[in-house]
Amino acid sequence: MELPRLNFSLPPRVKALGKATFITGALGGYLCGMGVLGLFALAAKDLPDPKKLWERSRPVSVQIVDRNGVDVVVRGAAKEQPVDLDTLPFHIPMTILATEDRRYYNHVGVDPQGLARAMVSNVRAGRYVQGGSTLTQQLSKNIFLSPDKTLRRKAQEMMLSVWLERDFTKRELLEMYLSRVYFGSGAWGLEAASQTYFDKPAAEMTLAESAMMAGLLKAPSAGNPAQHPERAAKRTATVLNSMQRQGLLAEGVLEMALNEDITIHRPQSDHTGQYFVDWIWNDLEAAIGVPTQDIIVQTTLDMRAQSAAQSAMLAHLDTERGASEGAVVSLDGTGGVIAMVGGTSYTKSQFNRAAQAERQPGSAFKPFVYLAALRAGISPWDTRIDAPITLAADTRAGEDWTPQNFSETFSGPITLQDALAKSINTVAVTLGEEVGREAVIAAAGDFGLTGLTPYRSLALGAQLTTPLQMTEAYLPFANWGQKRPAYGIISISTADGTPLYDHVRAEPKPVLTPVELADMNLMLTRVVEQGTGRRAQIAGRHIGGKTGTTNDFRDAWFIGYAPDVVTSVWVGADDNTPMKRVTGGTIPAQIFHDYMDVQLSEQPATRLPVSQEPDWVRRNAQLNALLDQLEGKLP
Repeated sequence: MELPRLNFSLPPRVKALGKATFITGALGGYLCGMGVLGLFALAAKDLPDPKKLWERSRPVSVQIVDRNGVDVVVRGAAKEQPVDLDTLPFHIPMTILATEDRRYYNHVGVDPQGLARAMVSNVRAGRYVQGGSTLTQQLSKNIFLSPDKTLRRKAQEMMLSVWLERDFTKRELLEMYLSRVYFGSGAWGLEAASQTYFDKPAAEMTLAESAMMAGLLKAPSAGNPAQHPERAAKRTATVLNSMQRQGLLAEGVLEMALNEDITIHRPQSDHTGQYFVDWIWNDLEAAIGVPTQDIIVQTTLDMRAQSAAQSAMLAHLDTERGASEGAVVSLDGTGGVIAMVGGTSYTKSQFNRAAQAERQPGSAFKPFVYLAALRAGISPWDTRIDAPITLAADTRAGEDWTPQNFSETFSGPITLQDALAKSINTVAVTLGEEVGREAVIAAAGDFGLTGLTPYRSLALGAQLTTPLQMTEAYLPFANWGQKRPAYGIISISTADGTPLYDHVRAEPKPVLTPVELADMNLMLTRVVEQGTGRRAQIAGRHIGGKTGTTNDFRDAWFIGYAPDVVTSVWVGADDNTPMKRVTGGTIPAQIFHDYMDVQLSEQPATRLPVSQEPDWVRRNAQLNALLDQLEGKLP
């Protein structure tokens, strides 16, 4: 029996619509395809010759110079040490490929599956969490191309990768990659990295050490084990756990590798400019990417000042009193770093105490309490009572709190300028409570000291910050009230002088009115002239500043300034043990004096803007003197 035919024909209007849609889609696809072809054609115009990979050459040279062109340090430039996979234990290439390109042997230079997987992961996370570049693409980018994040550069990278896979074997490409990839600390290539971090040949690296090197590849500076040991250890564990999930580690191997004690080799250099170079390296890579050619980086550092800062610190630190470590940071009026000493010995410790050590500033925080008071209408000549004060228990602290003065005495009525000069704790706490802790936090926040909590001890600087952050916060007192971020790079150019980057100064943000600036300078110069900072005085120079000492003498600070230069000094111990009565007015003030005496020696002697004493203050002083005389004549 013949089945009836079913009519699936569409109405004329639907047919027309479908035809139009088909034509539009086809045209769109054609134009899109032509655009992609055009992009690849444009990208192919100036592609480098992949055969240059055969040419063995040294790694790039990064020459760091100071603001006057004086050499600071040169990184890289050592003779390249080619990697031979036959000499390496199998776990090294396995670890690298498991981390960077697990489908390395299954693609032709570009991995559509990897790109799709990365895209899905990034969309799910709502941010960039995974890249889709193959190891061959990374090699193409690092050797031949600029770091520009453009479609044209990406197209060139993909084309080069396909061509490289055509002209070289997988083994050759992996050896080239391991010979030339950047591992941080000026180490290009696996052999240089192994010598730099472990002081041994790459052939002797363990599984855990290999995982640490693989973990460096995504962020060589941020994960540097010499500078960030905890971060590097965490990243190493991530790599090893990933390998376990991929089924690459036998039973018990993961636990053994995680428990391995990795010893990091310390570089044999006590040139403190190394701390500064480490600090600017992230900015260098953010500006031009990982260097792929010889470059010259002109920085804000002044080697004359750097040497003076290092010498002053080493001369005054006193291990017998527990002052075993220190840091010095000095900024010019634009925020450029003039000197940065991150510790006593770069060889012993690459931890940069100037930029990384979080310590309590103690009384060095008090200027921001006094600034909040000025903004509330209180003047430097107003008086408050230096007497015992007790703050009741609150939700953050279950007991009453009675702050003590360093002298363990009380002065009675005292002006604000004298209270700050003598660093009277009771007056600082009184002012903080009078204007409100939130007002103090707002004032400090204007100067970059953020993330503070309104604890009762807020006015006494009992919260963490770094020497660099404190130096930035004091900068507006020195540069006529302008907040500016610290920076270290002026320009970057190729060895033949072609510009690659020029620093553009951030727009200054006014944070002090002229009256506030003059009042603060009046009080902070009084600290140096008559108060706790007298050892910081420099003959013929107008200096302001503030001392800071924390409980049990665990931290001692002096942060001071002259016109257009501010310097902070911190001393203490890495393990936070108490010092023997080392205050901010002793060792830190002496270091400041010796350093700034050299730094200012070639600068004209100028003065800071300060407020003049009002007539009513002088009249009151005369009246009080007269009353004292009369009182003396009374029977």
